[in-house]
Amino acid sequence: MDNSELKVRSDVAYGMFEHYLNHSLQLQGTFLSVLVEQGEDFLETFCRIVAEFTEEYPQLSEALIECFSSVTSIYDMIRDGEGVIPSKTTQMYWIIEDAPGTNPHDTEDEKAGKWLIFQPLSEIDVSWQKIRDATRAGILGISAKVSTAKENEDSRDDRKVIYIFTPDWSDEEDVMRVRKELQNLGFLDRIGYKRNIETYAGQYSAKGKKVTFYSA
Repeated sequence: MDNSELKVRSDVAYGMFEHYLNHSLQLQGTFLSVLVEQGEDFLETFCRIVAEFTEEYPQLSEALIECFSSVTSIYDMIRDGEGVIPSKTTQMYWIIEDAPGTNPHDTEDEKAGKWLIFQPLSEIDVSWQKIRDATRAGILGISAKVSTAKENEDSRDDRKVIYIFTPDWSDEEDVMRVRKELQNLGFLDRIGYKRNIETYAGQYSAKGKKVTFYSA
């Protein structure tokens, strides 16, 4: 297996494990971000979840250890902010937070859309924490996600972006309610709202062309 194949395999394995870890912790009534940001030592719980992941996905677990050497090295990386803090996340392109009771696939529906907030890496961590917590509390839309420090060839500049999803772009009242809540969180600069329809059609802002459906 060459280096590129190993990289793809480890990326898939880590992405699956991160999802498994978050889900397992939430079933226990807590969040990974809470444990990390409060500096909690959860090694015993972490090792148990790794063991369960290994039993269920032995090949993925093997790829994880092959890439990161040991369970404790993965644990230390996560405690340092991997998968929680955008500027310290290098294994995944996105960190995602779904609102309570939301089907994760709802953000992929053609009726859905999102507000876009662009910021430099130096400001993204604080902004993401505000939006993540508000999403988790059910104050904003159905989901939010933020781009991370992982190098992405598709990035158009050095800024990072936060998406705040709503379920139906045609429900202007709800779309603008979310915009008002973002303003309450301190995001006062004018931002744009893009429908999934344009995203799936591959339409992006270029040469002065704007594809935002709302702007506020």
